[in-house]
Amino acid sequence: MSVMTLYEIAEYVLDSLKKAGAGKAACSVGRGRKEEFNIEANKFSLLRTLISDSLSIKALYEGRKGVASINKLDKESIDKAVEDCITLAKAGTPDEAEDIAGKFENKSFKRGIGGSDMDKLFSRTKEFLEQIKDEYPTIVLEGVTSEFSSGNGVYANSNGVIFDDETECYGMGSMFVAKEGEKSSSFNGYGESILTLDKPFLDMGMHRALIEESVRSLDTRMVEEKYVGKVIVTPACDDMIWGTLFGCFLSDMPLIEGTSRWKDSLGTKVTDSKLTMRAVPHHPSVVLGERFTGDGFESFDADLIKEGVLESFALSLYGANKTGNKRTKNTAFSNLEVVAGDVALADMIKGIDKGILLNRFSGASPSPSGDISGIAKNSFMIENGAITDALSETMVSFNIVDILADIVAISKERATNGSTILPWCCFDGITISGK
Repeated sequence: MSVMTLYEIAEYVLDSLKKAGAGKAACSVGRGRKEEFNIEANKFSLLRTLISDSLSIKALYEGRKGVASINKLDKESIDKAVEDCITLAKAGTPDEAEDIAGKFENKSFKRGIGGSDMDKLFSRTKEFLEQIKDEYPTIVLEGVTSEFSSGNGVYANSNGVIFDDETECYGMGSMFVAKEGEKSSSFNGYGESILTLDKPFLDMGMHRALIEESVRSLDTRMVEEKYVGKVIVTPACDDMIWGTLFGCFLSDMPLIEGTSRWKDSLGTKVTDSKLTMRAVPHHPSVVLGERFTGDGFESFDADLIKEGVLESFALSLYGANKTGNKRTKNTAFSNLEVVAGDVALADMIKGIDKGILLNRFSGASPSPSGDISGIAKNSFMIENGAITDALSETMVSFNIVDILADIVAISKERATNGSTILPWCCFDGITISGK
C-alpha cells in the first residue's frame, strides 16, 4: 500500500467502504513534505525535513454518518479506519441532511514553483537574523521558522467526483519580544506564505511594523478612565472582527442552531455600506488558496457582504441542506478579502481625538449575540490625532453588530500575508478602560 499513488489509495478506500455496506462514501488523502530552518533565541537551532500523510473518510450507511481520520497510509491502518468509520455509521442517528457532492467536472490543479532553493531560503533567514540584530537589538526572536512546503491532495467520492491538487510554496513565521533590562514587551508574531524569495523577510507585509511596535512597547501606559471611543483595528488583528462574523453569524452551527442574529437577513443590509467582504481563494495575493472544498465541490470566489448587504452565508453542503439555504461557493474563509476604503490611514488617525490602535486581542469567545470583551495587546493610544504611548492592560468591549452598523472609515491601504487581504478599519462605540 505504501507504494500506491494517492488516486489508488482513494480508489481502494471507496471500494472498501462500499464493500462494507456504505451507500455513499468520500475520502481525502494527502502527502506533504516540509523542509525547514528553525531559529531559537536569535540563533539557528535546527534544519529538518518533515513528511506527513493524512486520510479522512466519510461513509453514509442508511442515512447515518461515520467518519474517521488517520495520519498513516499503510493497508493495515486504512483497513482499520474503514472498519471504524462503518461502525460509527451503523451506530449513528439518521440525518437526511447528510450527503456527498454530486459529480460536475473533475479537475486537477498544479501549482508548483519549480522546487525549492534551500540555499536562498537559508540566506534570507540568515539575513533576517542579522537585520534584527543590527536594527532592533532589543528584539529577542523566541522562535523563527522558514520553510519550503510541497504536497499533493486528492478528494474522491462514490458519485465519481475526483479532484487533485499539487502545491509548492515558501513560508516564514516569527515569534518575538522586546527586552531591555527588566523591561519586556508582550509577545507578538507574524507569518506569511510566499511564492518567491525575492523580498527580505523583514519587508514582508506588517512584519517590520509589528517588530518596531514591540520595541516601542517596552514602556507602556494604562488608560486611567473608562470611556467610549474609537478603535482602529489593524490587519494583524483579523480574528476579533472577521473571525467573529464567521463563528457567530455566518457558518453552519449558528445557522443550524438558530442563534445567528443574521439567520433571516440574507439579501438585506446588515452592516454599513462601506463594508464589502469576500472569501477569495483565487485572489492573486492569496498563496495556495482552496481549489476544492472538503465536501467535494470546486471552489470559486464569493461575496459574503457586498456594500453592507448580506449576499451569502458560509455554509457547507450539510449546513445548506440543514437550513434550506444555499451552499456557499467555497469554504476558504481564511482566504478573506475586505475591500479597501477611501480614507488614508494617516488621515484616519488624524481624525481621532482619543482612541486606540489595536494590533492584537485576547479575550473569551464572543457570545452568540456578538458581545465581545477582552484585553488589547500590542496596542497604542491615539491622542489628538497622533499615535502616542503603548498600552498596558487595557480592556475593550463592544457588540460587533452595533459597531459594524456604522463604520467610521476603512483605509485605502491594505496588508496581505498570503492568506488575507485586509485594510485598517475604524469603529466607534467601543468601551475602553484600564483593567
